[in-house]
Amino acid sequence: MPSLSNSVRENYPFLINYFTKGIENENKNVAHCILFYGTDIEAQYNLALEIARMLNCTGDRTPECTCLNCNWIRENQHPAVLTISKVDNKPANDDSKTVISIDQARMIKNDLLVSSDYHRVLIFCDKDKEGNVCGLNETNFQEPTANALLKTFEEPPSKTTFFFLTKDKSDMISTIISRAQCFFVPSMKEEERDFSLVKDAVEGYLELERNEVLDLNDRLLALVRENEPMEVFVQIQNYMTELLKSNLKNKVLKIKLIHDINAVEKSKKELQLNMNIQTIIETLCFELLL
Repeated sequence: MPSLSNSVRENYPFLINYFTKGIENENKNVAHCILFYGTDIEAQYNLALEIARMLNCTGDRTPECTCLNCNWIRENQHPAVLTISKVDNKPANDDSKTVISIDQARMIKNDLLVSSDYHRVLIFCDKDKEGNVCGLNETNFQEPTANALLKTFEEPPSKTTFFFLTKDKSDMISTIISRAQCFFVPSMKEEERDFSLVKDAVEGYLELERNEVLDLNDRLLALVRENEPMEVFVQIQNYMTELLKSNLKNKVLKIKLIHDINAVEKSKKELQLNMNIQTIIETLCFELLL
């Protein structure tokens, strides 16, 4: 389906351009370990497949290419582009159903000992009961399994790339994050993102000066005291995500907004840990006005 390639390219031109330059480099200058994070795991998966297609294409690497490798990858049938999940590509005697297992890790290591003419791409993710792609976390991709593969991640065979898909970097163990090149993949789904509750308080925050941090702090503190704090944080992220979608071609602003979305995500986790809400808001405001 060439349309899938086109859709990924239209939604994520910055990421596609970045990887295209690396792939077109005579040394195929693409990281061995790549971590995608964001709420739309399906988009991350399709992006990983598109990069796998470009890495293996024997034609012109355009979305319309019909070489054997491109067709295989579009049909999810390529022998060297594999999905690794709790239900995909498990050894025959592996009866684990809730985790990517140590037996899978051993199988992967053994398989990679055999040379290949293809560029091997292993996409690590989770699957729900309906078979939909979901994000990795420390429950379905546990530390013993990750540790069993760390040496492979550090020194993989040539022409091998690992992708890790997750909702938030904090859902992954630190040893994976430290070895991976991380990219935020914003959701481009046409979904209703309500930020009516917080619009007046956060609109124009990007133009605020550092010395105005107390004003922003007071506005947000009033909001969380009058409303459910988690809903306030969700709506702030909704507002930032809409700004991000409108400014994807502005590299500097895009980096700033991704930083801010992550800062709010940190505040949500602090809230779940029952930290003092005033401290959470104060820390967040200083992060936003860096």
